[in-house]
Amino acid sequence: MKIVVLYGGSSTERNVSLATGRAVAGALTEAGHDVLLVDPARGDTPVGAPEAIAAATIGGRPPEPTDETGSALRAVAGAAVTEADVVFVALHGGTGEDGTVQGLLELAGKPYTGSGVRACAIAMDKRASKLMFREAGVPTPDWRVVGGESSGGSVCAGRCSKTHCIVPGAPSFPSDLLQDEAASAVAGLGGFPVVVKPNDQGSTVGLTVVQDESGLPDAIALAARFSRHVLVETFIPGRELTVAVLDGEPLPAVEIEPHSGLYDYVSKYTSGRSDYTCPAELPDDVAAGLAELALRAYASLGCAGYARVDFRLDDGRDPSCLEVNTVPGMTTTSLVPMAAAAAGMTFPELTDRIVRLALL
Repeated sequence: MKIVVLYGGSSTERNVSLATGRAVAGALTEAGHDVLLVDPARGDTPVGAPEAIAAATIGGRPPEPTDETGSALRAVAGAAVTEADVVFVALHGGTGEDGTVQGLLELAGKPYTGSGVRACAIAMDKRASKLMFREAGVPTPDWRVVGGESSGGSVCAGRCSKTHCIVPGAPSFPSDLLQDEAASAVAGLGGFPVVVKPNDQGSTVGLTVVQDESGLPDAIALAARFSRHVLVETFIPGRELTVAVLDGEPLPAVEIEPHSGLYDYVSKYTSGRSDYTCPAELPDDVAAGLAELALRAYASLGCAGYARVDFRLDDGRDPSCLEVNTVPGMTTTSLVPMAAAAAGMTFPELTDRIVRLALL
């Protein structure tokens, strides 16, 4: 088949996407397909080109977000995508994972990998996905959202130039907090520590574990650089686990043990900074329960093809679902290929199966 791998882009996860795209393109080529890499921000790149290899270094921190809607539109309308049999979406974050690119491909009548517009949009919005989890009986940590003005009139910590604005845009829900209300709301979440993160980013971009009230303003300001709304969430001590779902079936769970104690951007994408166990060492009933919850979370958002569901498992072996990733990483340190390998599937076989699911 003639396959275009959309990768790179202009989101904060650009560098991760470059690495994913290169790895996927190599695996699909090994599986016998005719593959072309297309970076909406830069153009077409042959799979083995030196610039594709050089571009796939993730680095120690994410780039700043930029506007990318126009470049995504041009990429989808370009000759490479038009002539392809199917598009492998390897764009992490931004328009590549929030349903925008998926919508453009739908309008173009082009088959593409992974979930559709609705599932991607809900999964990218952490608040919306957590509401869906609760409706489906999937446990998820308690949360509040900071998305309004501060009564103190502080200057915007986000990307706009307005005064008295904490994050660009008006609150989406009446229950959204003002920034100076966040500290008092923490008590309702069980107290410190709490996790503060952008409401619609991946790869732990802009995430902070806040230990006390003094760290809350800076954590909110950091998260607000990347999102219109900031999620303040109960911190769940315990084990970090993830379950990949492929064509409606769970793959073996992976346990992640970051050396730093926090599975942040550096721990995720720097070789040797985290240890992984797959299948995770869990009692049979816990493993089965985790797999069932992963399937329920996947179904609650309407996901398709493949996705990855992230959990925390507390000391009482009670799981909490953090999020669903509709375009999970496929780098050398990524978790979906690791889980597939534990199930007896090579990386080329995995990517080939994902592509063929897109054609059903």
